[in-house]
Amino acid sequence: MAKTYDLVVIGTGTAASIAASRCRSAGWRVAVIDHLPFGGTCALRGCDPKKVLVGAAEAVDHAWRMRGRGIEGGQPLIRWQELIAFKRSFTGPVPAMKEKSFATSGIDAYHGRARFTGPRTVEVAGVGLEARLVLIATGAVPMRLDIPGENHLVTSTDFLELDALPKRIVLVGGGYIAAEFSHIAARAGAKVTVLEFADRMLTPFDPDLVDLLMTKSREIGIDLRMSTRVEGVEKTFGGFKVRAASGDKRQTVEADLVVHAAGRVPDLDALNLAAARIDCHKQRLKLNAFLQSTSNPAVYAAGDAAGIGPPLTPVAGDDGRVAAANMLNGNHEKSNYLGVPSVAFTIPPIARVGMLEAEAREKGLRIQVKHEKTADWYTARRVAEDASGFKVIVEQGSGRILGAHLIGPHADEVINVFALAIHHGLTSQHLKSTIFGYPTAASDIGYML
Repeated sequence: MAKTYDLVVIGTGTAASIAASRCRSAGWRVAVIDHLPFGGTCALRGCDPKKVLVGAAEAVDHAWRMRGRGIEGGQPLIRWQELIAFKRSFTGPVPAMKEKSFATSGIDAYHGRARFTGPRTVEVAGVGLEARLVLIATGAVPMRLDIPGENHLVTSTDFLELDALPKRIVLVGGGYIAAEFSHIAARAGAKVTVLEFADRMLTPFDPDLVDLLMTKSREIGIDLRMSTRVEGVEKTFGGFKVRAASGDKRQTVEADLVVHAAGRVPDLDALNLAAARIDCHKQRLKLNAFLQSTSNPAVYAAGDAAGIGPPLTPVAGDDGRVAAANMLNGNHEKSNYLGVPSVAFTIPPIARVGMLEAEAREKGLRIQVKHEKTADWYTARRVAEDASGFKVIVEQGSGRILGAHLIGPHADEVINVFALAIHHGLTSQHLKSTIFGYPTAASDIGYML
């Protein structure tokens, strides 16, 4: 006989945990299911562990930049095994803590693959669950590349668990994972090659600032090959051969490790969505504005599995809140992604919020664009960082900030000020008239407007 619940949540990441907790606090009977260690991508396989590795790479890079500027002595090196052990001090306790949290809250937790058996029924590890509502919050997985030898590629999860860093690494793709991992690995002493199909990396970011980052990447020894299509991966006696093409030119890159960095898609394939009459289109759930399935009103989705907002942890958290509100009180709340910032934690970081310059022009908006390289500004010069700049787009007349794009020291923090402005409709004059702490990176904002 099936166990009955008010809500069954598939996943235990940020969106899943927030929704499960809110519904349980309202007195609902709630269950969560996950075939992976409890905690989700961000805490275990993404943002948090990655940032630990970035921190070490930043420390080493800062010392390199400051040589001859007051820093001398032996050059610091990354001891990879020690760094991974430090990283595991953050990720290791998470699954047990998450499981204890569920138990303390009275949420039933199941380990295993969830599979729909009907519109409101799910099976996990041979146990049947029946629910009034189901929330899909399964996150995302690497997209299929459909190339020969694809099975030889490791994922970003695998990279973050490496006990030893290989000497030669090829990253297939040029998005967040490739940008961030290439900077970590290069500063840890690996020879890194990036193969990207587009003509530049990080295509969602401002192209002028990406050019600064790509120049920096090449300066630290990363081999960036743009407009390059990967055609296959072969296992060899000493490692791997990656076959690629750029136009009519064929090339081969030898590697000890090949990493999938070509994008992720919602993790839906194992759910047996057809049994629940849940419609999809191009690997995306068909959802209404309330994060509810258009074909099965008993099913909601949140976070990367929903695939509506930017694939970011704060978005997943807000989706979880919105989905819970709608499940508890009927459909009345919609997600608001206005002013959501995005950061690639390269060294230095690159960040964006709002519109790109090209997007604003395509919309026919009357805009003022301020763009400058800032390597000679105090914030960058103080730490000897030459990859530094900004581009801010302001609407003429209203003074509304439409977009902000940053690269350089503390760009990952300063972008949040612009996000606040865009989300709440603050104008350039509002920011210019604000007195920021000095000397800080935020105190540069007035000069960007």
